[in-house]
Amino acid sequence: MRRKMSQPIAAVLFDKDGTLFDFNATWGAWARGILDELSAGDAAGAARMAAAIRFAPETALFAPDSPVIAGTVAEVAALLLPHLPGMTQPQLVARLDAGAQEAPQMPAVPLRPCLEGLRGRGLRLGVATNDAEASARVHLAQAGVAELFEFVVGYDSGHGAKPAPGQLLAFAQAVGVAPGAVAMVGDSLHDLHAARAAGMLAVGVLSGPARAEALAPVADVVLEDIAGLEAWLANGAPCGISV
Repeated sequence: MRRKMSQPIAAVLFDKDGTLFDFNATWGAWARGILDELSAGDAAGAARMAAAIRFAPETALFAPDSPVIAGTVAEVAALLLPHLPGMTQPQLVARLDAGAQEAPQMPAVPLRPCLEGLRGRGLRLGVATNDAEASARVHLAQAGVAELFEFVVGYDSGHGAKPAPGQLLAFAQAVGVAPGAVAMVGDSLHDLHAARAAGMLAVGVLSGPARAEALAPVADVVLEDIAGLEAWLANGAPCGISV
């Protein structure tokens, strides 16, 4: 059930992949490269690993239920590890993290004008991702927007991972804003369930693999992408689907 807003929105917390950055455009190429690297040219081995993470190399697309979309690097590593004899979990996590930092990010929208518009409204901004914090900071810096965020948290920052609310509550505490005055914006059910658990407004966006019909039952509002946030806020942040 969607909630009525009890207080004005004072802060916006963004997921990273699929929200700030186009998911398939960024991670499809990364997945092809990392599977080729890990398999050492063994096509059958690469195919088995692709199936394990529900990725189609021929189209560079992930299935909507792929664990790569919303899971942590450690969760992805656990699925790949059975196909990589002789490699340990820490070694594989380190390799995936290093590869993630090198993945060229494709912004979902022109980020700087979008984020500066929100900052101009006096909103506090942060990022909560199930990627590693170091990777997130690298990606934000590469996009030229790192300084616009007051708080960046990853699965390895000590606050847990989504859909648990720890990352979200840490952001609210860090910027001194009540959870009910925070909008959590994300492209996956992990993001929206975390928002619910934290007592925040749940804003779904369609710049990731999930479609409106999947997000709408959990979201307070579903937007096409984050470029619609400022107009949505200017209209009083109505609930529903706005695409």
